[in-house]
Amino acid sequence: MSGKGNAPVIIKRKKVVAGDGHHGGAWKVAYADFVTAMMAFFLLMWLLNATTEKQRKGIADFFNPTIPVNRISGGGDGSFGGDSVFTEETLAQNGTGAPEGQSASNQEGSGASSGASDAQSYTEVKEMLSAFSGESMAADSALRHIVTKVTDEGLIIELHDLEDEPLFAKGSDVPEPVLELLVDMMAEVFSIVTNKVALNGFMASQPVVVARNPVWNLSSQRADRLRVMLEEAAFPASRIQRVSGYADRRPVVSNPVSFRNNRVELILLRSDISAAQN
Repeated sequence: MSGKGNAPVIIKRKKVVAGDGHHGGAWKVAYADFVTAMMAFFLLMWLLNATTEKQRKGIADFFNPTIPVNRISGGGDGSFGGDSVFTEETLAQNGTGAPEGQSASNQEGSGASSGASDAQSYTEVKEMLSAFSGESMAADSALRHIVTKVTDEGLIIELHDLEDEPLFAKGSDVPEPVLELLVDMMAEVFSIVTNKVALNGFMASQPVVVARNPVWNLSSQRADRLRVMLEEAAFPASRIQRVSGYADRRPVVSNPVSFRNNRVELILLRSDISAAQN
């Protein structure tokens, strides 16, 4: 009995190792949120770089409520008149926010309408320019001088020098025969639309430093000569919005003295720009 009473007590401790602790899901949620945020950020950066100002405004308008419900009163003729705050009559006549909401809606509608009209006009102009191809060898040769592009300002039709065929006599604003043919084409094409027109002149830089740099005066003189030629071709003078000379400040190629920088631009202005400048 005494031997059994003195027997050692053995305590067995079991060590539990949590081997799958690193498989928890909390960090995955945080990482997924981070990746989503980064993707949204890079998508935003891409949209800012790949869209025009007009397109960005359209995207912004998409996320703005068309009807300012939070600033419109209950509507109706007096208290509990029964009209809904969403009816067109209520928005137009009642509520503190109604006139602003109506004005914004009208502006969006008119802006979209003018934008669609301008796009149609630009398409018609480019199609008519393309139709000159094949009419004659002179027309085909003249079309080599034309580059078109659509910008936020409107449709730009650029007439530029070729290495073997300039638009103006060297160092002057005297037009060459090819420019006279091009201006006749432009006057005919512009007659199918009603947009206002802006005229710009550009020059290549001088290869040497001169005491009096002529490019400022010459670019303005060539743009103005283009205006005179258009008017002589029966183009309405009232449609010419402005005439500008930019000297050699906006080269289109990396070499500033290249003949390619000698050019004039005819811009069919967007309708909203023309209205704002009037």
